[in-house]
Amino acid sequence: MTKLACAVGRLLKKRGQTLSVAESCTGGLLAGCLTDAAGSSEYFLEAVVAYSDASKVRLLGVSRRSLERFGAVSEKVAQEMARGILKRSHTDFSISITGVAGPSGGSWKKPVGTVWIGIARKGSGRVWVRRFLFSGSRLQVRKKAVRQALDSLRRALRPSFLR
Repeated sequence: MTKLACAVGRLLKKRGQTLSVAESCTGGLLAGCLTDAAGSSEYFLEAVVAYSDASKVRLLGVSRRSLERFGAVSEKVAQEMARGILKRSHTDFSISITGVAGPSGGSWKKPVGTVWIGIARKGSGRVWVRRFLFSGSRLQVRKKAVRQALDSLRRALRPSFLR
């Protein structure tokens, strides 16, 4: 993951752009991965670990209605988390991650390993959101989610993304 985080960092730095992240099931693993890279303070500005629903509402502006209607592990909440951290931090890009890392907490609709990742870009008004289903232990699910989020951002740094 470190190589991927460094590659993303180089792209952001080269473009003079900044990043913020909002994490739930990864519990700060993405932020930790980003800050492992020397010089990350030039492009990585802020992270929020909003593990509880209350913190998602308070820190990221996620609506209570979305949480009640769709649940914390949903496309809508991932979208609102990405928008919320982007607005809060005033960065160029944001990443959100919400999911069920396991080993418990899953359901037939949202099995363990279900992860939603969102990416927002300043000025676009849209949020790219995708659902993933990862297998493995709790730590493996968290690591796979971080790797996928970084790779998704790397792809998002292409000029045509979210225009």
